[in-house]
Amino acid sequence: MRFFRFLIYSLSILFLAGCASSSLLSDTSSGLASKASSDPTITSPSVELSEDGVESVSSSLLDVEVSPEGLNADVDMAKDEPLDAETLADNQLLQGDDQLPPEDPGQTVAHEEPVYDFPVMENEKVRYFIDYFSGRAHKTFKIWLERSGRYLPMMREIFAEAGMPQDLAYLAMVESGFNDKAYSWAHAVGPWQFISSTGRRYDLHNDWWHDERRDPEKATRAAARFLADLYDDFDGDWYLAVPSYNAGPGKLRQAIKRYKTRDFWELCRGKDLKTEPKNYLPKLLAALIISKQPEKYGFTDLEYQEPLVYETVSLPSSTDIEVIARMSGADYQTIKKLNPELKRWSTPPAVKDYLVRLPVGSKDIFSEKYAHLPKRQRANYVRHKVKSGDTLLALSYRYGVRVQDIKRLNSVRNVRALQIGTNLIVPLNPDSNGSTPLAELKDDYKRSRRTYYKVRSGDSLWKISRKFNVTEKQLRVWNRLGWSNVIRPGQRLIVSSKAAPTRKVKVKTAAVKNSGPLKKVVYKVRPGDTLWAIGREFAVNTSQIRSWNNLTKNHVLQPGDRLTLHVSSGNRG
Repeated sequence: MRFFRFLIYSLSILFLAGCASSSLLSDTSSGLASKASSDPTITSPSVELSEDGVESVSSSLLDVEVSPEGLNADVDMAKDEPLDAETLADNQLLQGDDQLPPEDPGQTVAHEEPVYDFPVMENEKVRYFIDYFSGRAHKTFKIWLERSGRYLPMMREIFAEAGMPQDLAYLAMVESGFNDKAYSWAHAVGPWQFISSTGRRYDLHNDWWHDERRDPEKATRAAARFLADLYDDFDGDWYLAVPSYNAGPGKLRQAIKRYKTRDFWELCRGKDLKTEPKNYLPKLLAALIISKQPEKYGFTDLEYQEPLVYETVSLPSSTDIEVIARMSGADYQTIKKLNPELKRWSTPPAVKDYLVRLPVGSKDIFSEKYAHLPKRQRANYVRHKVKSGDTLLALSYRYGVRVQDIKRLNSVRNVRALQIGTNLIVPLNPDSNGSTPLAELKDDYKRSRRTYYKVRSGDSLWKISRKFNVTEKQLRVWNRLGWSNVIRPGQRLIVSSKAAPTRKVKVKTAAVKNSGPLKKVVYKVRPGDTLWAIGREFAVNTSQIRSWNNLTKNHVLQPGDRLTLHVSSGNRG
């Protein structure tokens, strides 16, 4: 009898241990998730479970309402927007699912040439990432090197002002590949991949309209302060401060306490740190070594982007980017690129004296034109979130517009079917076509997504690998299974390393078939010209010409007027 009691007790213990390990395995496995785990305000990623057990986990927080502007900054308005090929390549390299550096770093020696202002060491782990970046990841890393030309001069200057190693600027390469719109599945944003709580701690504001974590200058200043605090926390040891930027200082302190050493390479031999923080410092060292001597590692004919330069001007009230572009002589995308923190079509309504960036040489002409612009013409649209009791008639009275204009712009067919929480764009200027704000109701973060699968009875790694067209080795690496083939029903497995195919959200706008790259053309109106004739000559729509030049529907062209057109190189004539 004793024997059977002991047997039942032992089996119960084994069952509970198995459940615990399954639960641990389903926890977030990325180094970025270590950042998110320290943020009490972040909820779990949204999960969609299909009939076949596949979960698609999006980098989004849905239906959260707080801020004074009426929307929480992390609401995902573009869950279904597919990633471009370049961002997909960025995500694949940043996630590093196929990176398998040696566990033992081997002998570590100082790297003296060329000159660094950050202590650079070389060992087997560092050499692995040198070979990886210059080999398998050569194409994507080359893009990162070329992007660095835009941001490094400014970032190095900020670190120099703070009295810190300027080479720390290369951490932005390891974090995001210098992609200012990067948005990880753990909700880390921008070139320095701040999560919301850490961003707030270092004065990076975030709401529905703008996210300062995406601004390369503001985010770099915040990163410098964060790294300086970590450097002080670890008594002036960069080899502990840098990995704690990724894992969180608590993880490093825990490992130090357990293994009774402050040597980062010794800590790597232990099991307390996850793979991502173990690889984080070696990646930085490899990136530094390659970036200082790119030709030596096979990166030739690099076309570095021009350094980021601009002028700033203060705006007293909310202003549409289209208006800013028109008055500065630039195009819409140029203004957006200079101001990556702007997520929508306008500067934030709640921010007075907002500093906007303009192309060099355009500040004076912009200021002169803007001074003569009536306040009511600074913004052509306003966003209204439908509340209980709202009607289109009430909105028309509130904003002084026609009901049919609201219906037309928002494609409202049944006025009784308006749903609470829906965003409506209200056209303050009835001649505005509204295509830009409609397109930017969704934000433009470059999100990464992962797909999960819930294990069923009878499943095996081989079956699951066949189902998702991946290898058993990839499943083991992504889920940290080692060489074990044991999986349990109910267990959640990562089955995708990059964004899953998604459907596009289409905005109804007039389409013109284009061929060739777009270029900006300034057309001088001649006697007898009409918008229709100019549109036919350049293969664009009259509504597009009106939008680009902020013309009303009844505008009369005058000889000598100059019109800005965005034309495909193969479309004229």
